[in-house]
Amino acid sequence: MKKLINSPEDVVTEALQGMELAHPDLLKVHYHPHFITRAVPVKNKVAVISGGGSGHEPMHGGFVGRGMLDAACPGAVFTSPTPDQMEAATKAVAGEKGALLIVKNYTGDVMNFDLAAELVRAENIPIESVLINDDVAVEDSTWTAGRRGVGATVLAEKICGAAAEAGQSLAEVSALCQRVNGQARSMGMALTSCTVPHIGKPTFDLPADEMEIGVGIHGEPGRRRAKILPADGIVELLVDPILSDLPFKSGDEVLLFVNGLGGTPLIELYIVYRRAAQLLQKAGLKITRNLVGSYITSLEMAGTAITLLKLDSELTRLWDAPVLTPALRKGV
Repeated sequence: MKKLINSPEDVVTEALQGMELAHPDLLKVHYHPHFITRAVPVKNKVAVISGGGSGHEPMHGGFVGRGMLDAACPGAVFTSPTPDQMEAATKAVAGEKGALLIVKNYTGDVMNFDLAAELVRAENIPIESVLINDDVAVEDSTWTAGRRGVGATVLAEKICGAAAEAGQSLAEVSALCQRVNGQARSMGMALTSCTVPHIGKPTFDLPADEMEIGVGIHGEPGRRRAKILPADGIVELLVDPILSDLPFKSGDEVLLFVNGLGGTPLIELYIVYRRAAQLLQKAGLKITRNLVGSYITSLEMAGTAITLLKLDSELTRLWDAPVLTPALRKGV
């Protein structure tokens, strides 16, 4: 195992210390328990909160800031944050207008976020929770019952964060989050595995001439293994199930999100975007917004994931709203 770490036990804490030192104008890191808030919490609005295992950076801590998240909870690597983390984070940022929890559909996340919501409600803080389950690869997999939550998580955090910043109510922001999830579909693939620091060996074995189609962000298996294809063929294997699942129809306006899993250079992501755009245009879809880069990673895994969100005028307006976070900045 070759990693820029000191010891596996200190990875998360030392990374949080680095984030705090790098972005003191945007973030405040709390250590007992671990959670991240805006440097100056804003309590006269709905608080938007998310979290999950570390190792997926910049998700979620990198999206804390104006126009996006109010707080994020990092668990251990690939491990859900605990209920006391979520409770502490919620109480630190939620005011009278309450809080929305954006939860990826992984068994540990769902259980712990639900427990945290119960604790917070007992203190008379209004709270809603929305489950993200946009992955079309499999219905059930390691760590999930039902579809996994992947790329739509970032899109929901951005759009709901903008709505909360604009003064929408908890009910409105929650309904909006459900709409984003309902109108988004994702699928990913991996060329390599990744190595969790405290395990010290690859999560799964993938021969040099094979790829995993439909892989999860923790290295969970997908639909199948296959021999590696040229990029255009791989993109077709990802886009076709996405288009057939919603289904999207000719004339729809969409946001195309091409995500890197941590070990994929940007030059390759743009090759993926090129072919995905060609396929969507052939299907009659209008790509009016996009996002390209490594926003949900799986440590050093090489691979990509494609997310497609059907847009409407409100979703487009909220996507375009200003955002200022360590990992996503525009309009400010």
